Amino acid sequence: MFLETINDNYLWVLVGILLLNMSQRRLPDSDRKRRSCIWLLLLCMLFQLSVLFILHKQLNHHLAWISAALCVLFGFIFRKHVWPFRLHCVRCGRRLDWEHIVGHDDNLCQDCWDKGHPEEAAARKRKEEAKKPGYKPPFVMPKSVDDMDWDNWDPTDICVITYLIDGERVLLIDKKRGLGTGYINAPGGHVEEAETAREAAVREFKEETGLDIDPSSLEQKGELFFQFKDGMAEHAYVYIAHGWKGELKECDETRPFWWENRHELPFDRMWQDDTLWVPQVMEGKTIKGYFLFDGKTMTDSKVEVSGGDE
Repeated sequence: MFLETINDNYLWVLVGILLLNMSQRRLPDSDRKRRSCIWLLLLCMLFQLSVLFILHKQLNHHLAWISAALCVLFGFIFRKHVWPFRLHCVRCGRRLDWEHIVGHDDNLCQDCWDKGHPEEAAARKRKEEAKKPGYKPPFVMPKSVDDMDWDNWDPTDICVITYLIDGERVLLIDKKRGLGTGYINAPGGHVEEAETAREAAVREFKEETGLDIDPSSLEQKGELFFQFKDGMAEHAYVYIAHGWKGELKECDETRPFWWENRHELPFDRMWQDDTLWVPQVMEGKTIKGYFLFDGKTMTDSKVEVSGGDE
């Protein structure tokens, strides 16, 4: 009776193994486990043939146990081919999910596999991110400013830069923290939501130097467009000013100081782009500059200059 039951349900065993084999096709790096299903299928067929033989010849049904033992022995001898499946990660011991049990020949959990294949893991995560609603592809840095679509360019920050000029002197700052730490620059910062660029110039100048500049002396001298490789994009308005009151005060972010010759600035301690447009502003000209940066390294630039001497 037992052998008849096996014989009647044998087809379902074959169907189950075939369905498992088909499901493995969509799993990466599962060739060995797919082949193991063929081995299992052959062993089941051998056992089924022995069952049919015993039933047909009306032999002692206990002979089926010998046949089953031989199949198990054969499977044990060739176990690397017949049974490559594991329930736990071979590296960390974590319980594997169903897909990693029946697929993925290395028998590693996803975390262990990612650690061993960082580039492939990063690519997989990018694909997963791309499927999420509202996904934006990562920024691809152009080779030159002319390759950049500045008309549709969307800055991440809008800021101001203000040079206070007193005869031949110009007020500069040592940047102590934030973007450009360690560099010499002019006072400036971000334009807040509810203020104009001119209002931001007055406020930021006060915060970074302690001085109150005369708003009526502010004169816009240009615009700068900075695109960084990491995706940061800054649109900066450049101002010069002449009137002020108050005393210089150092703050947590900057140390202000007077530089005695505005025509010979310490460019070796300033951003690379400054050499291309600051001298023009010091001469009273108006500029428009486009710059590409990889970190603190300028990769390309274009500066348009108009106007004349003061």
